[in-house]
Amino acid sequence: MKWEKQKVLVTGGSGFIGSHLVERLVGLGASVRVLVHYNSQNRIGLLESVPDRVREKIEIVWGDIKEAEAVEKAGRDCQVIFHLAALIGIPYSHRQPQDVVMTNTIGTLNVLKFARDAGVAMLVTTSTSEVYGTARYVPIDEDHPLQGQSPYSASKIAADKIAESFYRSYDLPVAVCRPFNTYGPRQSMRAVIPTIITQALYRDAIHLGAVSPTRDFTFVQDTVAGFIGIAASPRTVGEVINIGAGFEISIGDLAAKICALTGRKVPIVSDEERKRPEKSEVNRLYAANNTARDLVGWQPQVSLDDGLKQTINWIKAAPEGFQPDKYYV
Repeated sequence: MKWEKQKVLVTGGSGFIGSHLVERLVGLGASVRVLVHYNSQNRIGLLESVPDRVREKIEIVWGDIKEAEAVEKAGRDCQVIFHLAALIGIPYSHRQPQDVVMTNTIGTLNVLKFARDAGVAMLVTTSTSEVYGTARYVPIDEDHPLQGQSPYSASKIAADKIAESFYRSYDLPVAVCRPFNTYGPRQSMRAVIPTIITQALYRDAIHLGAVSPTRDFTFVQDTVAGFIGIAASPRTVGEVINIGAGFEISIGDLAAKICALTGRKVPIVSDEERKRPEKSEVNRLYAANNTARDLVGWQPQVSLDDGLKQTINWIKAAPEGFQPDKYYV
């Protein structure tokens, strides 16, 4: 697919992965529109952190993904849609399951209906490795059973299945991108890697929840390359595609690695109050990325050490709005 002058809608483009995706699409020459959730401060989220030369080329549409009219306004004349808008906090989903379920399911349904009625050329919706729950086998391929171990993961399972139904019922050109744990510059200080880095740099101890679970971490630029590759390939229509680095590391070992990279020796403490409910904890995630390699030619380019170094350096020079003391958890 040639991206020059291609009209593209990104929902959730003001978020972590979304802002990097928007920046990359602008760099490829696409005409990018972003649906941003209305707020009284007129803030555009992490798009405020992209370079001015990128931001000035973006068209912002204000609205709520749960409102069909907002999706219709944002998507008008767009040939490609990347749907990333979602409520993603797992702890928040434990406290406010209705808000998470409504946003992630009804929001996705609105995008699917618009894409069907408008005849878009390609829609890529965003899943999460959390839909797999604790791995029953590894590496986890796309045929692994889905397990709703939190309201968040259950809402994303529902959204994925609604997308599948639109492909099967209406022949909608839709693909489901299923990223594993993405990290990198601009990520919220409440995510696990920024949390560890911040505490390693500025605290006398690193306080975490469970440290034995394993995760498969992918640098954000690699994840973005996966999204763009999926959108560009007609072979991905109707498919679910893992985007994961293809390895696992425990949270405890990750914290030790980050300490080594920062040059600081601080104790790692597992606090009970930070842990998920026992039956909700996902103990193991480890991606099989064969489908992405075979259909898209995708494979990760940034090693964990290199990605962590880039993230550490970004946090050390964090701009206003990412102050460690404010966002430390």
